[in-house]
Amino acid sequence: MRRRSAVIAALATALAVSVPGAAAVAAPAETSYSVVPYTNVNVRKLPTKNSAYLATLTAGRSYQAYCWTHGQTVTDNGYTNDIWIGFADGYSSAVYFKGDEYADLPASAQC
Repeated sequence: MRRRSAVIAALATALAVSVPGAAAVAAPAETSYSVVPYTNVNVRKLPTKNSAYLATLTAGRSYQAYCWTHGQTVTDNGYTNDIWIGFADGYSSAVYFKGDEYADLPASAQC
């Protein structure tokens, strides 16, 4: 994923890691957005309920998201939509986040 490469490059830059014989490469900063789930929510490899489970986000904590995309439609807790929030390694349904149907990510943040 492009995000993972950017994160690794940014960490290497922040830690001033040097590799002998390698030129210094500056990674462009990728915009992230703070999102907060109102209930515990699973992170999946792809934007579908049946995709591989990666992790669980804890209700009430803030997490950094990078984008949103259309995926499998989810209905839960009286909400229905097909928007999934993109994180560094996977996706979670926007149904479980505070804010609007995009978890308050801007329209321009589409994956």
